[in-house]
Amino acid sequence: MSDGSHARKHAEQSLRELDRVAEHNEEALAEAAGLLIECVTSGGLVHTAGAGHSLAGVMESFYRAGGLAAVHPLYQPELLPLHGAATSTATEREEGLAERTLREAGVDGTTDVLVVFSNSGINPYPVELAATARERGCPVVAVTSRAASAAAPRRTAAGTLAEQATLVLDTLVPPGDTTYPESRPATAPASSLANMFLWNLLMVETYERAGAHGVVLPWWRSSNIPGGDEANAAQLEQYGRRIPPLR
Repeated sequence: MSDGSHARKHAEQSLRELDRVAEHNEEALAEAAGLLIECVTSGGLVHTAGAGHSLAGVMESFYRAGGLAAVHPLYQPELLPLHGAATSTATEREEGLAERTLREAGVDGTTDVLVVFSNSGINPYPVELAATARERGCPVVAVTSRAASAAAPRRTAAGTLAEQATLVLDTLVPPGDTTYPESRPATAPASSLANMFLWNLLMVETYERAGAHGVVLPWWRSSNIPGGDEANAAQLEQYGRRIPPLR
């Protein structure tokens, strides 16, 4: 078998897994879309958060062509491996950072929604984000793997992200994240792909459900197509004062 055949075989396996993720989360995606629609139409913000490579999901959610304009990314530089790999791991395990992050972001429990990306969902930062937000009355959507959480050690008395969330979108990613070769996985981590796939499925569900009720939501357009800058200017005017990273 050629090297290309190995890659193609894994691609086919990955597509089957993504189809399984979509089917497994069908009901939860509909419910999550309802939360987002209610949030945005009530004047709230959708806050998205993650740490380490789960920040890829946060990046996908923010200021993205085809994405919701009412998204506020929660970000601390020390959580990004590019600012220090070992530091990012240590920071995600730091107790108290979540409460400070939510306070600085001004998360409103009456109108806002929090979406937290975390594959294992066991470190203090994502778990405390969910627990603290819910204490404030803010619904929490977790994009996480129940299987990975079940197999991982507990690092906080609050349990796991899945246990603290209002709603779970399950990535179905196996413990350890890697998926190839199947007999003894060593490479091909699946969580980033699953995170972004579920987020975009959520956008599709949100768009369709809003449209069915005559609700027009604020969507970003590509700035590299005719009229894109002009369309986005209105969103920047509306949300730029409320979402500091847009400035």
